[in-house]
Amino acid sequence: MKKIYILSGLGADKRVFKYLDFSDYDTVHIDWIEPEVNEPIEKYAKRLTQQIHTQKPILIGLSFGGIMATEVAKHIETEKIILIASAKTRNEIPFYYRWLGVIKLHELIPAQSMKRANFFSFWLFGIDTKEDKQLLREILNDTDPKFLKWAISAIINWENTTQHKNLKHIHGSADKILPIKYVNYDVEVKDGGHFMTINKFNELNQILKYLL
Repeated sequence: MKKIYILSGLGADKRVFKYLDFSDYDTVHIDWIEPEVNEPIEKYAKRLTQQIHTQKPILIGLSFGGIMATEVAKHIETEKIILIASAKTRNEIPFYYRWLGVIKLHELIPAQSMKRANFFSFWLFGIDTKEDKQLLREILNDTDPKFLKWAISAIINWENTTQHKNLKHIHGSADKILPIKYVNYDVEVKDGGHFMTINKFNELNQILKYLL
């Protein structure tokens, strides 16, 4: 049975993958580790490889996890990389996020305020149902504030231009956090938002079955 290594978004656990069917595979969820002070994303990714014990693994990364998957794949040989609602290079990060990095506005926002689920965050993630809203609340509440601040800084200052040849990119047409117009995707999920592993899981299961 082949192993799949999964890297989640900024939430620190695997709850957002609970509806995806990986029953034909041995899945391992990579745990986020505490970042060092001002640690470069490249060094952090290399430390994550200590959790991978398979030659030429398959990596699946969601959102920030997709960014990390592309960095991890610089340090180890991979069979396949699949990104969901993510970015392959710095050119797929919207320009307004990079502006935040230049003026360092993100450093002035308290991490605790980023962890509060509200009307805006529900809209941003494309969430409508009471159950999905509660799940997002739980994920944000459980996210380590130190890791959150480091990850946001890593994203908006990301300089990667490497495009892995064995990478496939799934993106939602309604993603508001990483709008599809900035992304060169392989497969589009119609009306999929940034939370589509939860509310578009039927479509994603079909796509993943084909790609895997």
